This record gives sequence, C-alpha cells and structure tokens, in this order.
Amino acid sequence: METSELLKKVRKIEIKTKGLSKQVFSGEYHSAFKGRGMAFSEVRNYIPGDEIRTIDWNVTARFNEPYVKVFEEERELTVMLLVDISGSESFGSDELLKREFIAEIGAVLAFSATQNNDKIGAILFSDQIELYIPPKKGRKHILRIIRELIEFKPNSNLTNIGDVVQHFNNLVKKRAIAFLISDFIGQNFEKALKITAKKHDIIALRIYDQREKELPNVGLTLFEDGESGKRRWINTSKKRVRETYYNNSLSREHNILEIFKKSKVDHANICIQSGYIQPLMNLFKKR
Repeated sequence: METSELLKKVRKIEIKTKGLSKQVFSGEYHSAFKGRGMAFSEVRNYIPGDEIRTIDWNVTARFNEPYVKVFEEERELTVMLLVDISGSESFGSDELLKREFIAEIGAVLAFSATQNNDKIGAILFSDQIELYIPPKKGRKHILRIIRELIEFKPNSNLTNIGDVVQHFNNLVKKRAIAFLISDFIGQNFEKALKITAKKHDIIALRIYDQREKELPNVGLTLFEDGESGKRRWINTSKKRVRETYYNNSLSREHNILEIFKKSKVDHANICIQSGYIQPLMNLFKKR
C-alpha cells in the first residue's frame, strides 16, 4: 500500500472512530472500566452529612475545627489491544475485510481509553507475537497503532492464541485491561485464557463474517484456507453440504462461547455485516 493511500485510510478511521468514542462510547467506557481504587485528593471543611470516618484528625486538631479527606477515583489504567492478524483475518465477503473492521474497533477503543487518560498499547499476533507496541498516551501513538493494524504484514499466517496470551502475561506484569480481538478459529487456548483472566481484566471480542456461518449456493467453487493455504473444491449447490457447513459453524461458535464462560471472560460476538457499535455498547452496559 502506498504511503498516501495508507495515510488517507488512517485519517478516515481517525475521523470516524474519534467521533464515535466521544459521542457514543465515552460515558459507557468510563463506567465499564473503573480505576484501581480511590486516591487522596485534598482536605476541606467538614459539612454536616459527611461521614465521620473521613475526618482528618491531624488537620482538625491543628486548626481546631473539623476537616475531612476528599478522595478521587484513580482513573489511569493500562489498556492493551491483543489483535489477531493471522491469515483468516484477511477474509471478507462485503466491503470490509475482517482485519480492516478490527482496525476500526481498535481505533474506537484506543480513543475511548485516551479520553479517560488511560495508556494504550497493542500486541499484534499470529501463532507468535508479531509486534509489541508498549502502552503510551497521545494522538500520534494512537495513529501509529491504527497504521500498524491496517498495514503490518505478519511473518506467519497461522494462529496460536494460547501461546500468545501466555507471552502477554510475561510482557505486561501490571494488571491491565486487555481486549483480545480475534475470530478465535485457533484451538487450545482455554487454559491460558483462564490464567490470564485471574491476572488481567480480559475481554474477548469475537469477529466474524456472515459467510463464515452460511455457505452461499454458487455451484462448484474452489476454497482456500487462509492460514494453511490448503485448497479444496466444494459443490455448494448441494443442500446437504450447506447444512453441514452451517451446523459446523454453530458447533464451533458454541465451543468458543463455552470457553469464554468457563474462563469467566466477558465477551461480545461482532458480525461485520451488523457493525460493532451496538455489541460494544451492550458489552459496556453489561459490565
């Protein structure tokens, strides 16, 4: 992709998602992801109705009148985007590829975080960590994350969520909010997810295209696995073939949701054709 085209895409995403994070997600995000606790802010004169336990006895004795301690929520958090950029994310049956759709979601979350004075970082992964962007603040930093989400080329097309989540635990020692964004086609990540959920506040965003659930009737068609590269001719005109495909997709989705449930991980299913605004709003409200 040429530099001018890339910058145009980044700018377009920035305009769209920055507005959304301000107008739609700002309040919901703040409510859903609270600070680590209460930090001392100042002392002020006692007002009838204040709790006795908040009285600062040292200041009260010094000035010979009651003063209370005022606390404020510690807002600054660390937010990490764990983003799957394996071969399966290059699939898309409509205007957007899954990866482009994910870039928008990442941008919305990044701008929502920065408006709440949170640091934002990212890990782009396949079956390994492809790129680590340490948490920071600022517009330039967010634009870099968006740029990498759009353009970064992974060394591998495969997926291994379990290994990557374990590496994340080693990289980020301090408790963080982690958005794990993937189609979750990779297997064997339940154990690693359970461990991570105890250490971090991890949220799974499962991204899928409607064509991954339902096979269209387009006759004999050559299909290629985006990760392994294997090819296979499938006769989609056969009803039994389409039904088997659909049932397999439902079974796969059920298994993934069971893993989230057992791991006690909040999650959202987000379909490209339906958009991400409502699923994210529902997720934030649920928290």
